[in-house]
Amino acid sequence: MNSVLVIGGGIAGLYTALELRRSDTHVTVLAKGTLAESSTWHAQGGIAAVLPGPHAGVGSPTGHGQDSVESHVADTIAAGAGHCDEPAVRILCSEAAAHIERLGALGTLFDRTADGSLAVGREAAHAASRILHIGGDATGEGIAAPLIRAARKDPGISVQEHSFAADLATRNGEVTGVVVLRHGEQQMVPADAVVLASGGAGGIFQHSTNPSVATGDGVAAAWRAGAAVADLEFFQFHPTALNVPGHPLISEAVRGEGAVLLDAAGRRFMTDYHPGGELAPRDVVSRSIALHLARTGGQEVFLDATSLGSDYLARRFPTLTAVTGQAGFDWTRDLLPVVPAAHYWMGGVWTDTHGRTSLPGLYAVGEVARTGVHGANRLASNSLLEGLVFGARAAAALAAGPAEWPTVEADAVELADGPMQAVRGDVQRVMSEHVSLVREDSGLRIAAKQLAEWRSAEGSRAEREDANLLLCSRLMAAAAFRRRESRGAHYRVDFPAMTEGPGSPTILRSAS
Repeated sequence: MNSVLVIGGGIAGLYTALELRRSDTHVTVLAKGTLAESSTWHAQGGIAAVLPGPHAGVGSPTGHGQDSVESHVADTIAAGAGHCDEPAVRILCSEAAAHIERLGALGTLFDRTADGSLAVGREAAHAASRILHIGGDATGEGIAAPLIRAARKDPGISVQEHSFAADLATRNGEVTGVVVLRHGEQQMVPADAVVLASGGAGGIFQHSTNPSVATGDGVAAAWRAGAAVADLEFFQFHPTALNVPGHPLISEAVRGEGAVLLDAAGRRFMTDYHPGGELAPRDVVSRSIALHLARTGGQEVFLDATSLGSDYLARRFPTLTAVTGQAGFDWTRDLLPVVPAAHYWMGGVWTDTHGRTSLPGLYAVGEVARTGVHGANRLASNSLLEGLVFGARAAAALAAGPAEWPTVEADAVELADGPMQAVRGDVQRVMSEHVSLVREDSGLRIAAKQLAEWRSAEGSRAEREDANLLLCSRLMAAAAFRRRESRGAHYRVDFPAMTEGPGSPTILRSAS
C-alpha cells in the first residue's frame, strides 16, 4: 500500500495514520477544520482500559480491588442492551492496555496518584474503576495534542487542514480517492485506499455536545458511494449538557464522583426510574430526564455537585470549573441547569473488525463506523478507546495487503429529493421533535414525510453539510421506523418492550 487518505483529524484518524507509518505507508490526513476542532480534542471524560499491575481496579465497588477484561466486556455488553457484537467487544477490551502503553510512548501524560501509579476512576455502568484521565477533565486535549505533534513531525504524513471531503470517488465498485473542497476549489485526490475517520453527526439535532464540524459527512459520502450502513437508529444523548448556548458537556465523571440530579422542586428523581440512579447507563439517564420533564411539566433539571466541595471540584475538574464559571455559575454553590444533548452515534458505516467496509478500498474507524462494539448504547469512555483499537487494526489490515473483502446483506432503501430547499434549522427541529429520545409511529411518519419534501444543494461547504445532515436524518428516521422495539438509545412509546435475545442489526444500502 503506497498511499492512503485518512479523512478526519481526531484520535481515530491520527492514530491510524501513525500506525500506518510503521509499514512505511505515505499518509495524507484531511481535516475539515483544524486538528484542534475534533470531538476528541473537546472530550472531557476519560478512556476506559483494564491495565495490568497493582493499580488496576483500585477503588472498585466489587471490593476485590482488581479489575478484569472479562468485567469490561460484561459492562460493555450490558450497556449495549444485548446488541453488541461480542467478538468485537472482546477485541476492544483485550487490546486496550497495549494502546494505552503506545499513547504513553507518544508522549501522553495520564493522571497519576501520589505514589506515581496511573490514577483510575469510575463512571456510570462500569463495575470497577478503570477510567484514565488527563488533567482531571481534559483527557481529549491531553491525548490529541501528542498525536498532533507526532503526525506533524512525521515526514511521511501530510496534514491538510480546512479540507472538506465532499465525496468518495469510485471506479468499478472500488474506492479510488476523494473529491476534496478546499478554499472554495474542488479537486480529485487519488489514493490506494481511503480511511473514513470523520466522526459523528450531532448537527442533526437542536441540542448537541459535538463541535460544529460534526455533520455526518462520512456516513453520507459512504452511502452515496454504495457502502452499507448499520444501526443508525441508535444515537446516544448525553444526560448532562449545560443548558446554555453551545451546550458544553458536564462530564459523566462528575456524577461518578457523587453529583446528583434534581428536578425543579429540588427532589432527587433518578432512583424512581432506575436502581442505579445517576450512575445508570447514559440512555437510561437521558430518557428518564425527558420522561420526568414530560410528567412534571418542567423545562430543565439540575446537576448538584455542591457536596463535592470547592477544593475538590477545582482540583478534579479544573476545565469544568472554568466552563461553568464562564457561563455564570459557581458550581461549588449553584445548581447547574442541564438538558440531554446529542452526543454519540453508535451506528455508522458497517465494518468488520479490521475496519473494512462493504465497499472495496474503503475503511472506517471511530464514531463514523459501526463495528458492533457499542450495540444500542455506548458504555462511557469506550469511544476514545474504539478509535485506538480499530484504527490500529485497520492500519494493520492495510499493511498486510490484499485480502478477501467482506460482504454483508442489507435492505435496499430508495431516497429521493423533494421540491423545497432544506434549511438546517428545520431539519434539526423535525429530528428533535420526532426522532430523538422518545419515538413513536406517528412521529416517525411525520418526520419521514417532512424530510422527503426537502432537497439539498451541492455547492458551498455549508450547502454540502446541510445535504449530509438531511441525508443522515432520512436514514436515521428510516432505521428507527424499522425497529419495532425499545432497545438502548432507541425508545418507542408504541413498542416499549425489548424483544428477547440479542438484537438484529438494521443494515441498509442505497437502492440506486
